[in-house]
Parts: sequence; structure tokens; C-alpha cells
Amino acid sequence: MSKRSIPQKTFAKITCPNPDPDTLALAARVAALPCDLERLILELVGEERFKLYPFVLREINWCFKYPEYAGEMVRKYQGVKMGSEILEDIKEGRKFSDKDRLYLSGYFGKDVFNFNSPNSSFGIEIPWGNTTTSLRWNHLFNDKLFLNTSFIYSDYLFQLGIEQSLFEFKLSTQITDWNTKVDFTYLPNLRHSIKFGTQYTYHTFMPASVSGQSGETIFSPETIFKQYANEGSLYFSDDYELSDRIKLNFGGRFTAFQHGGHIAVLDMIGNELKQNKEDQYRHFEPRFSARYSINPNTSLKSSYTQNYQYIHLASLGGMSMPMDLWLPSSTIIKPTKGVQYTTGIFKNFKDNSIETSVELYYKEMENLIEYKEGSFPEDNANGRQDELLAFGKGQSYGAEFFVKKSVGKITGWIGYTFSHTFRTFPDVNNGEPYPAKYDRRHDFSAVVTYTLNDKWTFSSIFVYATGSAITIPNERYLIDGKIYTEFTTKNGYRMDAYHRLDISATYTPKPHKKYKSSWNFSIYNVYNRLNPYFIYLDIEDKTPDGSGSWENGGLSPKASQVSLFPIIPSITWNFKF
Repeated sequence: MSKRSIPQKTFAKITCPNPDPDTLALAARVAALPCDLERLILELVGEERFKLYPFVLREINWCFKYPEYAGEMVRKYQGVKMGSEILEDIKEGRKFSDKDRLYLSGYFGKDVFNFNSPNSSFGIEIPWGNTTTSLRWNHLFNDKLFLNTSFIYSDYLFQLGIEQSLFEFKLSTQITDWNTKVDFTYLPNLRHSIKFGTQYTYHTFMPASVSGQSGETIFSPETIFKQYANEGSLYFSDDYELSDRIKLNFGGRFTAFQHGGHIAVLDMIGNELKQNKEDQYRHFEPRFSARYSINPNTSLKSSYTQNYQYIHLASLGGMSMPMDLWLPSSTIIKPTKGVQYTTGIFKNFKDNSIETSVELYYKEMENLIEYKEGSFPEDNANGRQDELLAFGKGQSYGAEFFVKKSVGKITGWIGYTFSHTFRTFPDVNNGEPYPAKYDRRHDFSAVVTYTLNDKWTFSSIFVYATGSAITIPNERYLIDGKIYTEFTTKNGYRMDAYHRLDISATYTPKPHKKYKSSWNFSIYNVYNRLNPYFIYLDIEDKTPDGSGSWENGGLSPKASQVSLFPIIPSITWNFKF
């Protein structure tokens, strides 16, 4: 999520590098780790009128199949397995004329996380993946006007399976999009850049499909509930250098979201012409930013952004497991409104070799969603999830500090962010403010690179982040043979902080006449930090013969932490010819 000014046309952008039309080369990277891993990356570019840029990566049974590689400590990760079953990325470009190019890109990726507790019956499986294909046409009208047209298909699928004793539970959520974008760039002169365009997306949502088994009882959906929506936008952005000291950017987006009725493009257009408010939302999102240069080395920047989000993230704060669902706006769920203000000072030192900045931001949010206290997706299995939600508002503010050195044998950067994000819901936490699930009070990172000579380069990375806020039970008791659980305040418990240190060394031998190569030696998580992934609750039997019960006091609740990624050494060989 951007804390600075948000772009006019999009919130996230993923691109593949364009091949060099004047070269024919083959490059590959082979990595070896102490686990069942295969990795091979190939690049191939060729003739001017046809380019191919394939990227192939295959990783299986990621790093936790053989715990003996990391000695005693890795046994704490025993039973954890994570991997990418297959991941492919291919890009093809064809030049039809000096003013036209056509690109075809594709990507498919699927990851699987498995955990089985060695001391209890608890087990969890989390497969997730993305599929996307895009066709992009670039056209140059003249030296001042450029067109980029894209047709994109994307599919996201997330599943969560839990087993404990005689209970099995599986949840699936999915989003499928068909997207069309038309973007123009107009350059009247060197000081003036204008961008405008339109975007349309057809959404298909499967918010929550639930199946499972309790003892001998099996429950599964007869039909899968789906929701459909149209989303469209028109945007305009003007980037203008008023003078050598003042630079302005202003513009806005008009957005529309059809959530009901007959979902089709013509119906969406008809709703716009009729100004139908029953099945369609529409909003204008203004944006403005300015930069003032005090001198060649110092500048001030400020921005104002207003935006509406029609797709919502519903988090289960009562669970530390990754169980977040994406839901569309509806007659019940209103679009989330966000208003953000930022300001900062940027200053360079020593002939611009050192960059520094301090930024402040504040954001207000309306129409946020949370699951009601005691509600879970399975409560309305395979039905409308918006009936289980509570609605409220939120605020976020903080400060970012950044220092970067880009010249010399020692380079790198240090960044620190102090932030506070909280929510206020009338029907949650007795109406009292509480921290958001992803509230991260402290976020620190440092990257240092040392270039010893033309052959050897050394680097290290250190990161630290405040633990996630979750809701956990703080007391469990027995009344008339029934078990009752008392919870902490909403998100009133913090998981352990996340931190780790990575180091690496790269050796680049003297280039051969026919090929180039390099070796990279790295260690991930040098001091083998047990960073938390999630916490699950189990029952511990304290009696010697295993006959404990709640009545005799032999059973007690126990919280267990599952961690990911122990110390991982690796060697990578890169070559190109």
C-alpha cells in the first residue's frame, strides 16, 4: 500500500523486461540449496522482428524435507514443507512496423504450504496460486503521442485446509478478472507530460466455498456461490514543471462499479446514462502533488489523494493464520473511501552521492469491513459473506526516514518507518479503537554492499518489523460440563517481532571470449531466527497415562507457534553466452 501519492491509473503494476532487439543470447541461472530444489532460468532474445523471453522456474518440496541439514534448530520446523509446484513466464514481442509492437506475456504459479504437528493431530495445508495472460499493443502516432493497449486475463485462487482430531475444514476463495486498458501519453514539450485513458474489468468472485468433515458427518456445497461485477474508469493526469523550482501534478479518476442487476458492459453503460444508483456506484477521485526545490540539493514535496476501493479485504482477526478473503462491494458493502495527505523534505549531500528524506503521512478511511465478533466464513457457508460483516472507519499515520549512499566502495541504504493503524467499529470491541491486523508500529531495514574489487562483491541485509496484532484466548473454563473461552480485546495480542540477517558474496571471474559467468554464495537467516508464521491452539494432556479430562484438570490449552525459513545457505551460478 502506497504511503505517497497514488498513481492515477493503477495501484499496482507488474511488467516483464523487454528483450534487446539487437542481440542474440542465452542466459541461465542454476541454484543449489540443501533441499529438494530445482531452479533454472533461461533468457533468449533474437531477431529484430521476433523476440522470445522465456522464464522457467521449478521448485519442489521447498527446504524442509531434510531437517538434518540445519542441525538441532531445524527440528523446530519439523513437518513444514513449502514449495512452488511450477512457475512459468513467457514473453513474446513482434514488431510490425517502426510504430507498432505487439507483446504476449503469460505466467502461471502455484505454491503449497504444509504443516503437520509432530506432537498432536493438528495439520494445515495452504495452496495458492496466480495465473495471468496479457496481450499488449504499442503504437507511436508521432513524437508527442503514444498509445498502449492491453488485454489481460488473471485468476487468483487461495485455499486453506485444517485437520485436528476428527475435524476437517477446507475453505477456498477465488477471483477471476478480464481486463482491458487503453492508455495515452502526450508530451507537448519537455516540461509537460499528459496521461489519460480508460480501463474496464469484468470480475468473477467466489468469496468463500467451505467443505469439511466432523466425525462421520461430511458437509460440502451443492452449488458454489459466485458474485459478478463490472468495474470501469476514466483517468487524466497532468505533470507540469511550472519553473525550475516548482513542479505540479494534478488529475483524477472517474470510477464506476456495477454490483447488481444483469452484469454486462452494455448494462453498465446504460446505468451510467440513466444514473442508476441501485446497482451501480460511481465516484470521482481527485489527486494533487507538488514539489518545490529550495536549492539544487533540497526540495519539499506534498500530496493529496482521494480514492475509492470497490474490492475489500476481510480479515479474521481472531486467527493468526492467513485467512483473508476478498469481497466485492454490494448493496450491503459500501465502497471504502480513503483520503491521504503526505508531506516531506528531501535533501542530498556530497554531490548527490548521499540521499536523505523525511516524510509524514496521515490517512482516513471510511466503510471498512471486519467479520463480526464470533463470525467466520463457514457460518454462511457457500452463501453471501456480506451478511456476516461489521462496518467502521480507520485512521493511519506515521513518519518515514530514509538514507541512501550510492557512490563509493560501500553503498546501501537505511530505512525506518514509525506508523500506527487502528480501526473503530461500533459493533466490534465494544466500540473502542483497536489496532488493525497489519498494524506495524516499527519497520526497519538496512542494506549494505561492499565492492572489494572487480571480482568480489559482498552484501548484507537486515530487516525488523513489529509482530502482527491478533486476537487470542486468554482464559478457558468449564461450567456444567461445557467449555467456555474468554478472548483478549480485539487484536490485543502481538506476535513476536520479525527480524533476520542475510549475507552474500558474488564472485565474477574475468569474462571469457564466448561467455560470461558469476557465482553467488549466500546465507538466508544467518542466526536461524524462529520468525512466527501463525499460532494455533491445541489441548495438552498433562497426565502420565494420557487419561486427562477437563473435569479432572488433566487437560490444558496450549498455544504453539509455526515458523518458516530457517537458516538457508545457497550457491547460484549465472552464465551468459
